[in-house]
Amino acid sequence: MPDLQLEHCSFCGKHKDSVQKLIVSESVAICNECVDLCQELLEDRAPDAATKRSTRDPQEIKRFLDQYVVGQERAKIVLCVAVVNHYKRLSRTTNDPEIAKANILMLGPTGSGKTLLARSIARYLDVPFAIADATSITEAGYVGDDVETLITRLYNNSGHDVSRTQQGIVFVDEIDKISRRSESASVTRDVSGEGVQQALLKLVEGTVCRVPSQPGRKHPSGDMIEIDTRDILFIAGGAFVGLDTIISRRCQGTSMGFSSKISGPGNSDLKDVTPDDLVKFGMIPEFVGRFPVSVALDHLTQQDLVTILTDVKDNLPQQYQWLLRQDHIDLSFQPDAIQEIATRALASGTGARGLHSEIERVMMPHMYAAQEYQRRGIKHVVITAESINNPESL
Repeated sequence: MPDLQLEHCSFCGKHKDSVQKLIVSESVAICNECVDLCQELLEDRAPDAATKRSTRDPQEIKRFLDQYVVGQERAKIVLCVAVVNHYKRLSRTTNDPEIAKANILMLGPTGSGKTLLARSIARYLDVPFAIADATSITEAGYVGDDVETLITRLYNNSGHDVSRTQQGIVFVDEIDKISRRSESASVTRDVSGEGVQQALLKLVEGTVCRVPSQPGRKHPSGDMIEIDTRDILFIAGGAFVGLDTIISRRCQGTSMGFSSKISGPGNSDLKDVTPDDLVKFGMIPEFVGRFPVSVALDHLTQQDLVTILTDVKDNLPQQYQWLLRQDHIDLSFQPDAIQEIATRALASGTGARGLHSEIERVMMPHMYAAQEYQRRGIKHVVITAESINNPESL
């Protein structure tokens, strides 16, 4: 090769006299500036994902959760510590000592933030996340989804990346709905209750399951991928309606003496739950043992609901403001309207989910008439407490 070609950088074309150093081989040359650029590219590769996955500070994760989830301080702390310990376990370079996986069980009323907490944790860590309803799962061989469907969803959500799938998070909602129907043996097989608990045991603890390599249901002649679930974190959540009665009976049974305070049914707190209470509720002991970390979520107060509407990131009023802004209309909510929405949502008993229903009910007429507003020259919509109670009066 002529010497003239080796006097120029093969990447940027600069002459050797215009750079500090030109590294030459038999066929190519590279200058010091291109070497520095390559080094920067290697160091900056996927900085966000690397930063999120390498974090070991539960307080940092909690600060992220605070942007999306109101209240539930104890639940956030327990969840953050458990997740950090789980990923410390995955990053270990030796099996001495062997660290057991600690799956998480969240107990709390509907709309208290169980699903949002799990989803936000996965978003922060930048790991695949799958959510499933336990009521749709049946034992293998029966009509319905089997437990391996959970891993199939996780694999699809990971972009069909086996290594990312094996470090993902699975959230199983309505886990309390698969409790045993009664303490006595049933004549008919309970294929969607205790049978599902039994089927979940090995999956939660760690096993190798086979999932379709392409989206769709299993087929005998289809290609299958093996997924090891040992390092997948399972988070289960449920309302556990009636568990408070079991707890109160236990607490009442331990009260003795004339001056003892006996709590009535329904006055107990899910924070006082024990594994034995869960077994009496209908969860099998083996299943309870595979979820050593449990935390109870609080009922949301009216002030919590107001905060959800005003302070959390991407709150509902901001979402509807964006929607109307697409029609060149400004939207604002008066403080008394926010209070009224929170009051009605609290009365519905559905927690934060009730907020969306209430705002959707109020905003429906305005969204329907958005184009008409444009033709009439209306540029601003103000939601008041009166319009909350009379949404049809535009």
